[in-house]
Amino acid sequence: MAHENGINGGDTDSETVELNPLRRTRFHVNRVDSLEGRASLLGEQETKKSSLRYMTREALPRLDNYRNILSIQAAHRPSLDELHNPTLLNKGFGSHTLTIPQLKSTAPGVKFGWIQGVLMRCLLNIWGVMLFLRLSWVVAQTGVGQGVLLILTTTVVTTITSLSMSAISTNGLIKGGGTYYMISRSLGPEFGGSIGLIFSLANAVACSMYVVGFCESLVDCLRPFKACIIDCATMDIRIIGCITIVVLLIIVIIGLEWEAKAQIFLLIILLVAIGDFMIGTFMGPKSDLERAQGFVGYSAELFKENFYPNYRYSEGVEHNFFSVLAIFFPAATGILAGANISGDLKDPQTAIPKGTLLAIFLTSLSYLMMAIMVGGTVMRDATGNITDLWTYNSSLLAMPFGCKYGTHNSFEVIQLVSAFGPIIYAGCFAATISSALASLVSAPKVFQALCLDKLYPGIAWFSGEKNKEPIRGYLLTFVIAVAFILIGELNAIAPLISNFFLAAYTLINFSTFHASLAKPIGWRPTFKYYNMWLSLAGAILCVSVMFLISWWTALITLCVVLALYLVVSYRKPDVNWGSTTQAQTYKNALTAVQQLDRVEEHVKNYRPQLLVLTGAPNARSSLVDFAHHITKHQSLFICGHIIETPISYKTRNSMVQNCSSWLRANKIKAFYSLVDSSNFQDGATSLLQAAGLGKMRPNILLMGYKQDWATCPRENLNMYFNVMHKALDMHIAVVLLRLQEGLDSSTIGDVEDSKRLAPTSIPGNQSFSQLSQASSTSDISIPGSPAPRRSKTINEYPNPSSEEQRENRSNIVPITNILNVVTKFQRKHKKGTIDVWWLYDDGGLTLLLPYIISTRRNWSNSRLRVFALSNKNSELEYEQRNMASLLSKFRIDYSALKVIPDISKSAQAGTKTFFDSLIADFQELADSKNSNDDDDDDMNIIKDSELMAMKEKTNRHLRLRELLLENSMEANLVVMTLPMPRKGAVSAPLYMAWLETLTRDMPPFLLVRGNHTSVLTFYS
Repeated sequence: MAHENGINGGDTDSETVELNPLRRTRFHVNRVDSLEGRASLLGEQETKKSSLRYMTREALPRLDNYRNILSIQAAHRPSLDELHNPTLLNKGFGSHTLTIPQLKSTAPGVKFGWIQGVLMRCLLNIWGVMLFLRLSWVVAQTGVGQGVLLILTTTVVTTITSLSMSAISTNGLIKGGGTYYMISRSLGPEFGGSIGLIFSLANAVACSMYVVGFCESLVDCLRPFKACIIDCATMDIRIIGCITIVVLLIIVIIGLEWEAKAQIFLLIILLVAIGDFMIGTFMGPKSDLERAQGFVGYSAELFKENFYPNYRYSEGVEHNFFSVLAIFFPAATGILAGANISGDLKDPQTAIPKGTLLAIFLTSLSYLMMAIMVGGTVMRDATGNITDLWTYNSSLLAMPFGCKYGTHNSFEVIQLVSAFGPIIYAGCFAATISSALASLVSAPKVFQALCLDKLYPGIAWFSGEKNKEPIRGYLLTFVIAVAFILIGELNAIAPLISNFFLAAYTLINFSTFHASLAKPIGWRPTFKYYNMWLSLAGAILCVSVMFLISWWTALITLCVVLALYLVVSYRKPDVNWGSTTQAQTYKNALTAVQQLDRVEEHVKNYRPQLLVLTGAPNARSSLVDFAHHITKHQSLFICGHIIETPISYKTRNSMVQNCSSWLRANKIKAFYSLVDSSNFQDGATSLLQAAGLGKMRPNILLMGYKQDWATCPRENLNMYFNVMHKALDMHIAVVLLRLQEGLDSSTIGDVEDSKRLAPTSIPGNQSFSQLSQASSTSDISIPGSPAPRRSKTINEYPNPSSEEQRENRSNIVPITNILNVVTKFQRKHKKGTIDVWWLYDDGGLTLLLPYIISTRRNWSNSRLRVFALSNKNSELEYEQRNMASLLSKFRIDYSALKVIPDISKSAQAGTKTFFDSLIADFQELADSKNSNDDDDDDMNIIKDSELMAMKEKTNRHLRLRELLLENSMEANLVVMTLPMPRKGAVSAPLYMAWLETLTRDMPPFLLVRGNHTSVLTFYS
């Protein structure tokens, strides 16, 4: 035996095993059950003793153990049950082989490092169309001073956003989806889905903007040669743009590897073009023509003039700082170019922070330098005539004479200043084409991740892949880009996307702030150079800039985000990403419970907090619905389920999930609590003692009436009775609900299966109902309907030879009975009354519960009628006035009040006969056990001495039955004070006989006994 020999020759655990050498996994285990293998085992000891996996079933900490279960590289550690419970090993564990799902093999995609994947893409995207075509115009409008401020504003926004993004991207493995993935996994699917859709659209529109920028520069380049297609203007831009986007689409579909190679070539051209411009500023104008067009070289006087703003009316807009910022801001949107292809990066956690922040520094520095250089070398206005240059040495004086050149009037200033003009055109082409390529790749990648998560209906089709490439997404982006290319105006397209990008930046910053505020245990970013308050300031800054740029487009953007948010919230996708909103929910709940625990209880703040012994909630839906009418989202509701046998963790977890899902599906705000115990009494005691948290503990125990009390095993009756005693011992109110049909519908299946259970040809009064624990007595009937026949046992059927026929007949349940049980408290009740028999003062709970129920929509047609007892018949009118005054002070609206004068009157003979029939079996049992002194048996029999001691109480309950039959047979609900079950004074059978006397043949009946602490007050 393994425990006798040991792998190391010494004492070892009896469960030490050797893995089958043919199956090198932790889960395929063979025992050494014979001494025959001892020599070979010891012989292999030296070669195996260095490997711990041969000596234990435990798994060592490894990365693969923590991967997603669907990951190809995922490993599977032994479960707790496999290690802790030896019975699993004895039940064939040695021959069990774990089956891991085989995932579809796909061709490996291209993976990029931080330079090629992030830095280069961000540089190419930020050095886009604005650098060559609009930077000079921005300086003309804002001046050098405000131009620098404008560039720094965008730099601050992008830097703060990048710090926040770096924190998120280093807090765990980042998959494909970029910005959408980070926001959705941080703030949840609602925010992530809305911003993912908007961000995808923004990237698609940005692609069109860059293509239009390329077409503008190309048309300007061809105009001197009069190489026009139609008009050397907007129509040419549209035609060339459509051709260009088709070529770019082909490049992208070929594959990212080709696109990456093209990016390297374009970056080299772009760097050469920037260098060409800077060299040109130092070389100065090379001809009088360049001077005539406004390039005069470095001049302190010109720099001073260009330092101040000169906002003008242009293209239908009277410009100001923020309108210019709206046009320039898309230049800053390139910071997400690397993050958007996070799924194609080798190490996104390192690449995204490093590449993005370095790109922001380099591009911001270059924009600042070029803005200052333009302001110091080029005039705002020039006519192109060298004579005018000397006549109007100030650009301000040249304004009235219709200038075509200068920073205000020409978008070709960068080419004019450069040392070699054609290189600038090449650089402009490179900048615009590279940015268009990046946007054309980013939009489908983000949209693909959104489609795969299936947050919105009807978009999953676009997630179709070919080698993980979203081909359909590329085509959708192509269609959107073409639609905006047809606008043909760069200044018209740019402001459209600024607010969309700012909205994305806002949520990135807010994600970091929210995660830092909620402080979930899983928030451990390796990037430390962020600050929660700086992220919050960044989010506020982004929103402020949105409204300053254009308040109406900002409102539209926010409305779109809100609408998309509500769509996801309504659909409630089945995803669980561990978002910070979930962490914040836990933190808020914990804080609220802790604060509540410090609040002293006051009668004005009393709320009925229910522990309802429902079993499986779907098996007693009527009981659940009734309890829900009391709590109605405003107080605690716990469904207690007691199972009288031990259950495994897997079974328990499955039951909790299924029952909780049923409650949510039926919009019941309740908690489900499952207890396995040796018997009902111990399980109920556990729930009473342990359910709830702090002040959020049940103060009412609600149970269904035990209809089979007369026929059930005596110990079951005793346990039911003792649970009431235990609740009252703990000062927890006891409430019993009885329906004549019973409450337990578990034996008849779901309502949807009712047609299968009951053919419509069978009359309702001929069926045999098996609802709940049906009373064994023969007089049960529902007011207003034919009295059903008593359910027969197997021995009572007339044909004992046909067992199958008897079983089929006993299982037939009419549809009307099923619906009556399951939907009893779901439908609106007819006009009627709720009769409240407030017999004894239990603190007011007997009055409060029916009042709460009467305020619910389903009971709006039911008015309260109050019945009370009188101390003296001679003071009946006085007692009635006092009760009316009390109800008025309690602000309880009632329709009628009746004081009962003759409760002590002797009951009628027929009522006594009825009661005697209820207790006859228990009296006979007492007679047969007169010689038995067992205390336990005494609790399950009714002795003559007990009947004599309780004679007056028994008569009182018989009189109450007569009064109930006289006054409350037509009520929608009857609520009565529960008789006090005095410990040691009344036995369980006698007490249940009292309750049966009160509730038999009555409408839905609620018996209530408060804990004698006031729950009503007339003080303000």
